[in-house]
Amino acid sequence: MIKGISASWGYAIGTVLIKEEPKLNLGDKYALNLDYEKERLFNAIEISKKQISKLRDKVAKEIGEEEAGVFDSHYVLLEDPEFLSAVEKEIRDKGKSAGNAVNDVINTYIDMMLNIEDQYIKERVADIKDVGSRLIMNITGNKSKTFANIKENTVLVARDLTPSDTVQLDKEKVIAFLTEVGGLTSHTAIMARSMEIPAVVGLDDITYKLRNGDKVIVDGVDGLVIVNPEEEAIESYREKIREFETGKIKLKELKNRTITNLQGKTIEISANIGSTEEMEKVIEYGADGIGLFRTEFLYMDREAMPSEEEQLEAYKKVLIKMEGKPVVIRTLDIGGDKSLPYLKTPKEMNPFLGYRAIRLCLDRKELFKTQLKALLRASVYGKLKIMFPMITTPEEFVKAKEVLTECMEDLREQGIEFNEKVPLGIMIEVPSAAIRADEFAKMVDFFSIGTNDLIQYTLAVDRTNEKISHLYNTMDPAVLRLIKFTIDAAHKEGKSCGMCGEMAADQRAIPILLEYGLDEFSMNPASILRSKQIILDHIHLLK
Repeated sequence: MIKGISASWGYAIGTVLIKEEPKLNLGDKYALNLDYEKERLFNAIEISKKQISKLRDKVAKEIGEEEAGVFDSHYVLLEDPEFLSAVEKEIRDKGKSAGNAVNDVINTYIDMMLNIEDQYIKERVADIKDVGSRLIMNITGNKSKTFANIKENTVLVARDLTPSDTVQLDKEKVIAFLTEVGGLTSHTAIMARSMEIPAVVGLDDITYKLRNGDKVIVDGVDGLVIVNPEEEAIESYREKIREFETGKIKLKELKNRTITNLQGKTIEISANIGSTEEMEKVIEYGADGIGLFRTEFLYMDREAMPSEEEQLEAYKKVLIKMEGKPVVIRTLDIGGDKSLPYLKTPKEMNPFLGYRAIRLCLDRKELFKTQLKALLRASVYGKLKIMFPMITTPEEFVKAKEVLTECMEDLREQGIEFNEKVPLGIMIEVPSAAIRADEFAKMVDFFSIGTNDLIQYTLAVDRTNEKISHLYNTMDPAVLRLIKFTIDAAHKEGKSCGMCGEMAADQRAIPILLEYGLDEFSMNPASILRSKQIILDHIHLLK
């Protein structure tokens, strides 16, 4: 029995398939016709761009916009003048074939990145490898056979899985994930929950401990893997699978159930979304509202800023579909691990602490005003709430509100209707904001706690770094104190406080958050019904 981290609930009994890295045939190192090699290179770049765009769209639709965002950095590399110049130089000055030129430049980049003492930079190695492999395959005509032999009841085992991997999978055949790296908030975990299949992550050296063809039981509830189990264990888990499937059917009865606590107060269970395409799942699972609408998707995978009209249509669509239920729309949160090539933001050693989110918007006011005007115009179509991300000081909120006021004045002059009293809130995702929550509560209409970043910043732990992911602790006393203080500060001023991080759907945390008086739990739509059941069970225990 091997213990890992439960990343997605459920049970599975299947056969192991270990994901292998593709082996590339680079062909001859040197070429005679260098013009032909350059032509091969640029043809392959165009093919790669089209593939990446299609993959991004597919991942955004089937899994989520946040996961799809990883492809933006892939696209950027293929347009990077420095990268292209380096590859061309290998062909022109050293006479290398296109495939070998790309391979050598990619390896040089990787060596340089691994020698930089910055974890964020090191984590980009996987993206560089991914783009390089794709480009080489399109130059040489190699085909990836990584998922060519997937059969029914496959348990996919890998060091890690990216959206690139996941989008290729036949989801009727892959019944569980096992990975060496990752935690509750890793891409693999989030994707598994979206796909509603069991997953256990953080399994050290699992790709070496298992072999292709091994039979395994995956316990996504307790985070266990049982290798080549006895028949007795198999029968026991078959019964658990039957009970789990029956439970899923019963959960559907909670779809339109309103939950109230013992004091008669309604507890909202809302959805986090990253694009308008996710609205089908929001409605399917009966969300009480949208607790977080990430607007970055409107800005990604394009060559210029979205217009005010284009943004208006997207916001309007969500508000109309929610039929009067609250919709919290977060203003542009770009930066950190998300970049826009047409914005031409400077490269930073530590972008998660740098020029991003509200800092960027306040600096580029016209960009900000375009979005705010679209939001204000959309406010007449439903119950809109506007939320500012990455607020660290009260002064930042005041400045953001001043820009919004300017937008209101512009719309009044144009005779355009909007909600004059649209609620304004902030994400509490930086420790300084949580510590000063009592001050912020006098200024804003609501809070939403973004626990993914709040935990990272509080504990100084990058949740994607497998070397220290064990330190990323949702239940750390320091984190819990900040959360409780934030909720108490909001309630003291008569304001509401929600949570839109992964912690909102964590079965360990839900009872504590209920005790603290959290008003809204917002999560991946696929987690809504199970979280409703956990909340109801806890309320029943308190009776």
